[in-house]
Amino acid sequence: MASQGLFSAAKSMKSVKLKFRIPYYTEWGQSLLVCGSEPTLGSWNVKKGLLLSPVHQDDQLIWTATISVPCQFSCGYRYYVVDDAKNVLRWEMGNERRLSIPHLLSEGHTLELRDLWQTGADALLFRSAFKDVIFCKNSTFNIDRPEAILHDELVQQGSILVLFKICCPNVQEGTSVYVIGSSTKLGNWKVQDGLKLHYTGKYIWEAYCVIPRGDFPIRYKYCKCGKNGCFSLEVGSTRELSVNSSKSQSQYIFLSDGMLREMPWRGCGVAVAMFSVRSEDDIGVGEFLDLKLLVDWAVESGFHLVQLLPINDTSVHRMWWDSYPYSSLSVFALHPLYLRVQALSKNLPEDVKSEIRNAKERLDGKDVDYEATMATKLSIAKKVFMQEKDLILNSSSFHKFFSENEDWLKPYAAFCFLRDFFETSDHSQWGCFSNYSKDKLEKLVSKDALHYDTICFHYYIQFHLHLQLSEAAEYARAKGVVLKGDLPIGVDRNSVDTWVYPTLFRMNTSTGAPPDYFAKNGQNWGFPTYNWEEMSKDNYGWWRARLTQMGKYFTAYRIDHILGFFRIWELPDNAMTGLIGKFRPSIPLSQEELEREGIWDFDRLTRPYVRKEFLQENFGDSWILIAANFFKEYLDRYEFKEECNTEKKIAAKVHSCAEKSLLPESEDKIRCDLFDLLKNIVLIRDLEHDKSFYPRFNLEDTSSFRDLDDHSKNVLKRLYYDYYFHRQDKLWRQNALKTLPALLNSSDMLACGEDLGLIPACVHPVMQELGLIGLRIQRMPSEPDLEFGIPSQYSYMTVCAPSCHDCSTLRAWWEEDEERRHRFSKSVIGSDDLPPSQCVPELAHLIIRQHIESPSMWAIFPLQCLKQWV
Repeated sequence: MASQGLFSAAKSMKSVKLKFRIPYYTEWGQSLLVCGSEPTLGSWNVKKGLLLSPVHQDDQLIWTATISVPCQFSCGYRYYVVDDAKNVLRWEMGNERRLSIPHLLSEGHTLELRDLWQTGADALLFRSAFKDVIFCKNSTFNIDRPEAILHDELVQQGSILVLFKICCPNVQEGTSVYVIGSSTKLGNWKVQDGLKLHYTGKYIWEAYCVIPRGDFPIRYKYCKCGKNGCFSLEVGSTRELSVNSSKSQSQYIFLSDGMLREMPWRGCGVAVAMFSVRSEDDIGVGEFLDLKLLVDWAVESGFHLVQLLPINDTSVHRMWWDSYPYSSLSVFALHPLYLRVQALSKNLPEDVKSEIRNAKERLDGKDVDYEATMATKLSIAKKVFMQEKDLILNSSSFHKFFSENEDWLKPYAAFCFLRDFFETSDHSQWGCFSNYSKDKLEKLVSKDALHYDTICFHYYIQFHLHLQLSEAAEYARAKGVVLKGDLPIGVDRNSVDTWVYPTLFRMNTSTGAPPDYFAKNGQNWGFPTYNWEEMSKDNYGWWRARLTQMGKYFTAYRIDHILGFFRIWELPDNAMTGLIGKFRPSIPLSQEELEREGIWDFDRLTRPYVRKEFLQENFGDSWILIAANFFKEYLDRYEFKEECNTEKKIAAKVHSCAEKSLLPESEDKIRCDLFDLLKNIVLIRDLEHDKSFYPRFNLEDTSSFRDLDDHSKNVLKRLYYDYYFHRQDKLWRQNALKTLPALLNSSDMLACGEDLGLIPACVHPVMQELGLIGLRIQRMPSEPDLEFGIPSQYSYMTVCAPSCHDCSTLRAWWEEDEERRHRFSKSVIGSDDLPPSQCVPELAHLIIRQHIESPSMWAIFPLQCLKQWV
């Protein structure tokens, strides 16, 4: 209940003054603005928001603005950084601020709001990983509004009413929060005499205090005090509150002091693929219900988090290569592989029970037999479905599930039926069903269709997968363990999503990553790139739906290849390797720009540069045979024939020649050598805008570049570094700030971004701004001058790990390179002694301990790394 003593004694008033005050450093051309829910503050239209004015005060830049507001004014508000045209450059994170003017204020009085900018880090503790799991027991405090303030105290000349407010999520049961300081009203730094704060919900603690003007400026800190009288004072410098010298009227100051400054919370977790979470109850592969056993183990071991690889259905080909978890058939459907068929019914027939026992024994191997396991589970599930379909499909729980998920469930079931009917997921081969429409969908899933049981079977499987994963997820929450999912960057080009939403994808392109230390030819993942312009038309609805669906099961998630939300490495769909690509979006080199620099011969720079001596060097005495099959003469050089002028065409022709025994060497070597010649270019012409060009990655490594004149070399080197390291930063920052907030605002899950690879300068500042946690892998440091990361130097907003699913295990990495072992031992361990040739437990313990003791918020270890320790 609100304090009657505080709010009931005021006279009727017309208006009061409301003063906003916040310290914040801006750059030239930037201003601070406050925007809120009421017309006075723009009704959430930033263009109509209230601009603040800056003034330097000591070492701070203070922004203020004063407006008149009516009595009983209340609103929500937030601060923004804007340019001169009031375009938003950034905004504060965290919960929307709320304000209600106390009735106590008389006309002409001023209420001063002293706020602190809410950072991305501040917002993290309001994510479900913390509020619903880590700190959920701390949120059981009763809501307790501040005590009454007597009106006669407030009207005393020289008194000031201060509302102290602090956010403190990590408060154990029986612990109280105080503010102590230099005023007698704050206990003169004695906790027992300090001001006790009241819990007002959402981790907020506050209390009113009438402080004599003569006590100012006051110095103060917040602290926590336990039942036993032990207290912990917040770290950092002492806070200070000063007021102006005017004594004409009483003043009212509401302090929003941000977060209680204490040692930040840190925790450990384990990462494992779902198919590896084995138990005695599963059939051939880890199952969702096995997660409960893993959670028990995590609790016993002191872990707070279990991280999984993607768990969406990947059954594109219905063969073993579907086991790759990052190529989704559907970004919404769960994978039938993880179904526990024993849990489908409490009344399984004896023949089904016998089949399950036999399957468990037959499929209980060291390796997962993907195809056999999938076939067995679906066969058993179909038998149970035929027995219980009417009971399940008519149940209220199924109807609830169906109504909440039918937007994706019906297209998914129809796609699976068509995939099996046409024996391919390539929907371009489906005749009249190639082009999706809602009318066609409704006919496919109609109750009158002959195949309706097949459609319902896919509903049934997804319903039970939902029940089983929900059970495991709720178990993890109750045990205080965060369940962390994985959001793949791409979808398979033959997926439900590309069938239903073809305009959201650039189907003539492929996604990948540019060359790096681990892949000299780059990576080509084969996924179509996203049409961000089309996605933006409904505020990224497809992404928001994805995250909402994940949030039903997970309290944290990993964003795969977060760099793709800044820019993606885009390749033509005829490419097989990842080298000849460009960043999308990016500002290309224009023909006009190049011509101004004296670059004219675009055919020379954009076509593969193949000379006779290159053919002789690569193919020796067989060069004439290769030239006759793959090239035609062009001026003083050779040019690829039309039928083999892309990587896919080359691969097909080489394979054809190999089948006819026409190749002088192995198929792999000939193909790779021809690929290298195809990639011997300096510029890539934009296929959609023929007067735009992109510098080929590592162009200085090509003989095409080396044969240029010095002027052209110097120009192209300068433009290369400008393209890759300078001119794109603003564009990529803007792109990320359009796309990533849509994800972050779609759920309460804690978001972690996989920011490995060639990292633009804008990435880490944007992640910090948005409250996105980065990833630090010791053998893949983000610092260009380091060979190995130094865990003790990682920032708090990170997840650290000695390895991940993308690289070898800790043991394999240690034992495969002797010279690297020496360098690691010297630079990271600080020892000149000869390191052991094997990854002995003592060494694994040292490396794991380095990560546990790092400042990172999370240390998450692949399960196989922990096995090497014990």
